[in-house]
Amino acid sequence: MKSGLKTRSKGLIAAIGLTLFSATASQAETLSDALISAFNHSGLLEQNRALLRAADEDVAIAMSALRPIISYTGSISRNFARNTNRVTGGLSENNSTTATIGISMDLLLFDGGQSKIAIEVAKETVLSTRASLLAVEQSVLLRAIEAYVNVRRAIETVALRQSNVRLISQELRAARDRFEVGEVTRTDVALAEARLASARSFLASAEGGLISAQEEYRAAIGRKPGNLKSPRGLPKTASSVEKAKSIAVRNHPDMLAIQHDVSAADLNVMRADAAMNGSVSLNTRLYRTETPTANTSTNGGSISLQANVPIYQGGRLSALHRQAMARRDATRSGLHVTRHLIEQNVGNAFAQMRVSAASREASERQIRAAQVAFRGVREEANVGSRTTLDVLNAEQELLDARSALIDVQTDEFIAAYSALAAMGLLTAKHLNLPVQQFDPTEYYNLVKDAPARSIQGEKLNRVLRSLGKQ
Repeated sequence: MKSGLKTRSKGLIAAIGLTLFSATASQAETLSDALISAFNHSGLLEQNRALLRAADEDVAIAMSALRPIISYTGSISRNFARNTNRVTGGLSENNSTTATIGISMDLLLFDGGQSKIAIEVAKETVLSTRASLLAVEQSVLLRAIEAYVNVRRAIETVALRQSNVRLISQELRAARDRFEVGEVTRTDVALAEARLASARSFLASAEGGLISAQEEYRAAIGRKPGNLKSPRGLPKTASSVEKAKSIAVRNHPDMLAIQHDVSAADLNVMRADAAMNGSVSLNTRLYRTETPTANTSTNGGSISLQANVPIYQGGRLSALHRQAMARRDATRSGLHVTRHLIEQNVGNAFAQMRVSAASREASERQIRAAQVAFRGVREEANVGSRTTLDVLNAEQELLDARSALIDVQTDEFIAAYSALAAMGLLTAKHLNLPVQQFDPTEYYNLVKDAPARSIQGEKLNRVLRSLGKQ
């Protein structure tokens, strides 16, 4: 009987030896597959691409201020009057109908540079929005990576807990057999029963965690997880924290976005200052008036220059100028805050990588030692020099070590990709994902000159149809 217990124990130990990053079948789904699916599935990316197109249109709107505004005008009126002569008592009526149709054009000639500055502001906003879109792309991919490895962690944790339940069940049967022959007391059996109940409770918790991880995977990647393959290794980051921080300050989307926001804020101060210079516009009118009741018609027109120079507006222009300066100062302070936050995130990610690597090495040593201890205690229990409690405690030590290894391996993997994201490099382009890259300039180049009904407008319609937006 003791020999049989040894054989079963060895088989169970081998089962427990499965780890999070063991090799899987060739049909397994890879991390790259998951990232491609997340990239194509993400509604968040679609939402922010639409916001970028809206920002592109702001350039066209600003550009239109320098274009002539041409409009049709038309009116029709009916005039009627009744005249009474107080001397003769006679009555007379004077009724007429007048219809006027015309065309008008207004052209801004000078506004102190406001409109040109507004175009530059819109362009800086477009560049900031493009950077924000990259930041969203990073968050989508990082969420997908976390979902991927967390499902693998949950699967391995469930497998570990199942092995634990099987092992303690074997120990419980052995304790009952030994109790029957008088080798152990009823206390040993009760201890094994209590430990088995606890193991089943942990298994139920692990199974619940797996369900939650699978739901997060579905939300992040767009489908249920399949047979997830072990990632090949950690991504390449930087050789030192300082180099990583230098890369992050130059490349991180949040940094690029705030830099363009600062430029836009500076331009808005200039724009508020230019608003005090006044404006000059050209106005032209061509019209034709018909009066059917009098059988007359009139063709006419006008051309005029209109100047508008502010003298006093209740302090509004000065307040707008001060407001623009305050917002510029706030945006500049935001640049300072963003830089420090990015550098802090890089430092935290690299620190977590070092901690996880050290913890992984410690856990691997702990597992080797716990395996030796468990086998020794089990052998000693077979000859009666150890109790059932000793065996259960040794088995628990081994279980805890293997569970810790699963966690630190997952944490190390997430930390490495978090470091890549903190550096601004967690993008589909940098990861060489085989996906259709989004070109932010295609739509912008079509709308930046404010096309209306033209050949360029037809090209724009085709682009919109290809995006499924028209």
